[in-house]
Amino acid sequence: MSGAVRPPRRYEYVDSGPAIYVDSFATIRRESDLSRVPVDAERLAVRMIHGTGQTDLTDDLQVHPRLVSAARAALNAGAPILCDARMVASGVTRARLPRDNDVVCTLSEPGVRELAAQMGTTRSAAALSLWGDRLDGAVVAIGNAPTALFHLLEMLLDGAPRPAAIVGCPVGFIGAAESKAALASFAGDHGIDIPFVTVHGRRGGSAMTASALNALAQEQE
Repeated sequence: MSGAVRPPRRYEYVDSGPAIYVDSFATIRRESDLSRVPVDAERLAVRMIHGTGQTDLTDDLQVHPRLVSAARAALNAGAPILCDARMVASGVTRARLPRDNDVVCTLSEPGVRELAAQMGTTRSAAALSLWGDRLDGAVVAIGNAPTALFHLLEMLLDGAPRPAAIVGCPVGFIGAAESKAALASFAGDHGIDIPFVTVHGRRGGSAMTASALNALAQEQE
């Protein structure tokens, strides 16, 4: 902007964008136990840690052994990313998408509020019912609402098309830990084996979920 001047420097800090980026990832690798995740998911874990500032994230991180390969194959084939929240969708770095993939959030679609009332559930959950055939082979990202993750699993049990991969990291105190536990045990409980990544417990959120999507979209760190 014309006329803008940097104020006098009064603090010692790193102010080079590239240096901050490199140092951040080096710090994560130095302070985190990445031995807990599959080898091909190491960069996924690093990006999720980077998006949250939590180097102990791997204590609760569970990654399906086929998650990275399944999600990357789907995205490389042009599959859409279906998100439960606009903040998740907004956090996706479009330049990293291999096929200019659609990033979809139906939360604000007309009629969602009425559909939620009809179903007796939250808007976040009801909005998933508008995904329709786009769910088949998609990469699904649930980063906000535990009710949305529960709803997704119930849709699948009811015969809905199966996504290629699920990033299931809803945050919160009510239902978050339980919904993620249900995702982790879904194959064992119901015989429907869909690759997934989740973070057990209460933590999660849009930044964490978007970071996972950005890592899955492109191998380059």
